[in-house]
Amino acid sequence: MLVLGIESSCDETAAAVVSDGTSLLSNVVASQIDVHSKFGGVVPEIASRKHIEVIIQVIEQALDDAGVTLDDIDGIAGTRGPGLIGSLLVGLSVAKSIAFMKDIPFVGVNHVEGHVAAIFLTEEKPEFPFVALVVSGGHTNIYLVADSGSFRTLGQTRDDAAGEAFDKGAKMLGLGYPGGIVIDRLSKGGNPAFVKFPRSMKGSIDFSFSGLKTSLLYYIKKRETPVTEDELPHIVASYQDAIVDVLVDKTLKAAEEYSLSRVVIAGGVAANSRLRDIFHERAGGKGIEVFIPPPVLCTDNAAMIAVVGDNLLKRGERGSFDLNAISRWPLDFPGEI
Repeated sequence: MLVLGIESSCDETAAAVVSDGTSLLSNVVASQIDVHSKFGGVVPEIASRKHIEVIIQVIEQALDDAGVTLDDIDGIAGTRGPGLIGSLLVGLSVAKSIAFMKDIPFVGVNHVEGHVAAIFLTEEKPEFPFVALVVSGGHTNIYLVADSGSFRTLGQTRDDAAGEAFDKGAKMLGLGYPGGIVIDRLSKGGNPAFVKFPRSMKGSIDFSFSGLKTSLLYYIKKRETPVTEDELPHIVASYQDAIVDVLVDKTLKAAEEYSLSRVVIAGGVAANSRLRDIFHERAGGKGIEVFIPPPVLCTDNAAMIAVVGDNLLKRGERGSFDLNAISRWPLDFPGEI
């Protein structure tokens, strides 16, 4: 089965062609970072307009890269939520239009489930069940994944997501947007023990990053002198480590509590090099296997949407043409595993 995936939940316009839910034939992403960086974050109205401007070209490029046409496509998968409603409506409307025009089935896909499903496009695929950490600008959740489409929330953030903590920390330090990328790069020359930032909610597998942001703000304000260029790598390395420590510790704690030996790390923050290194380092000593997609499949993309779409279509699910976008869409399922 060839599935065309379409993703537009935030500020990336993406399309991809995936074969049988495991083979990536093309993956095209048009970023809006340059547009939104001047505002220090994503402006929803601008994002939706930019999706409209480029989405057809992005889909055409994905088909060309895969060496196929719309006549070869067996099904369409479009992100339905969660995300920015204006942005979601662009991709979902195009997905429905193509499905109607070509008389092929389409499904609406949960963006967060897509992040977890990205791991099935890699060579080393985990067996079910496993623990999944989805960590991005809008999500920091730990799930127990029993099977495709079967999720139970084990832990979640009580305030900001980890990606927001990166972005807001970078903004306080005048580093620009997106903060996670800048901090990851700059921290490579820094000492993570330079500043002792707090690790919140110890003993729990829920998260909170608001106190960490406040701690950085107080650190900056209480200094007698401004942060120097030489100190900056050490400060961001310390700040990054405070985020990474709790993400790793709580995820591995969840795996141990549920006697699972496999952990999947997904979402945009999973591209962070320190997070990837520390997960592999600490999990190895506990006998836990860690599965992380390559960075290109961690950030928002349509290939992951196509994987979920393939699973749904093969189960016989079909989306109606009055299907609407939704800004919030929990992954939890009823019943026991």
